[in-house]
Amino acid sequence: MTLTPHRTTNRWSRGPKAGVLPQGLMALGSAARQRMPRFAISPRKPPEKVYGRIGDLEVRLARSWSDVKRAQRLRYRVFYDEMSAQGSFATHMRGRDEDPYDAVCDHLLVVDTSGNKPSRREWGRQRKPHVVGTYRVLRQEIAERKIGFYTQGEYDIAPLIASKPNYRFMELGRSCVLKPYRTKRTVELLWHGLWTYVREHKVDVMIGCASFEGTDPDAHAMALSFLHHHARAPEEWRVRAHDHLFVPMDRLPKEAVDPRAALKAMPPLIKGYLRLGAVVGEGAVIDHQFGTTDVLIVLPVERIDPRYFEHFGSPDEQVSRVAQSRTGREW
Repeated sequence: MTLTPHRTTNRWSRGPKAGVLPQGLMALGSAARQRMPRFAISPRKPPEKVYGRIGDLEVRLARSWSDVKRAQRLRYRVFYDEMSAQGSFATHMRGRDEDPYDAVCDHLLVVDTSGNKPSRREWGRQRKPHVVGTYRVLRQEIAERKIGFYTQGEYDIAPLIASKPNYRFMELGRSCVLKPYRTKRTVELLWHGLWTYVREHKVDVMIGCASFEGTDPDAHAMALSFLHHHARAPEEWRVRAHDHLFVPMDRLPKEAVDPRAALKAMPPLIKGYLRLGAVVGEGAVIDHQFGTTDVLIVLPVERIDPRYFEHFGSPDEQVSRVAQSRTGREW
C-alpha cells in the first residue's frame, strides 16, 4: 500500500519510534495541512483585452501588475525626465510615477509589439511588449466604492455628479505618449481604444484635468483666456476649482483674445478635447508637484460632434473600428 503523508504521520505517531521525532514537527505538519490545500492552483491572468491594432502597435487594457508598472515607468519618463514633475526619493529610485489610484483604475496601453519575436540568441526568452502610450481611467461605480475621483482634489465635482443621477461619469488621467511615438497614428489608436472602452461600459460623461506646462498662468494668458471666454461650460455642466486653489483664467478681456493665436498655443490634448465638444471648468489650478497649470475638462458623450462617429464609431457600436486584422494602414 502506498503511504500518503497523512498516513505516514499517523503511523509515526502510533509507532514505537514516535519519540524520535519532536512532537512539534508533526504538529506543524498537521497545521500546514489545515491551512493549505493539497493541490494549489495559481490564479490565471484575465484574457487579454485588445481593442485594436495598426501595424506593430496595439491598444489594450493592462491585465497584470507588470503591465501597470510598465505604464508607471512610461509616465515617469514623460512627467519627471522630460517635464518638471517633483517626486520623492522613493519615486526617483523606482523610476515610476505611482499613487494609490493605480490599484483601482483601469490602464489603457498602446504597446509596440515589434520586439516580441526573439532572435536566435534569445530563443526561449520572450521579450516584453514596449508600452509607448497610456491613459488611466476610473469609472464612477469604482470610484464610489473605493477612494473617490482624483479630480475632486482640485475641483468640486461632487455637486455636478449629484445633479446628474442618470449619467455615468468616468475620469480620465495620466495621459501620455513616449516622444518618438507622438504621431497621428499612435494618438488616434489611443483614442480608438478609449472610445471603445467608453461604449463598452456605457459611459455618459468623461471628466478629468488637462495641463499646460509650467506654473505661471500668465505664460498661457491667451489660451487660458480663450478657454474662459469661448469654452467655459454652460451653467448645468459648470464646475469650479476649490476656493483655496482657484486661479482666474480670464487673464485677458474677451476683445483682446485672438482665437487663432490661442488655439495655436493650446496643448494638443486640450485642443483635441475641444474639437470633440468638450467644455472647461471655472478657474485653473496650479499643480506644483507636476509643474503644470491644470484646467478641468468636461466631455458629455451627447455633446460629441457626430462627424467624429464616422471615424471612431457611433455610441451604440461595441467594437473599435481599428480592426485587429489591419496591418499598417494609416488613418
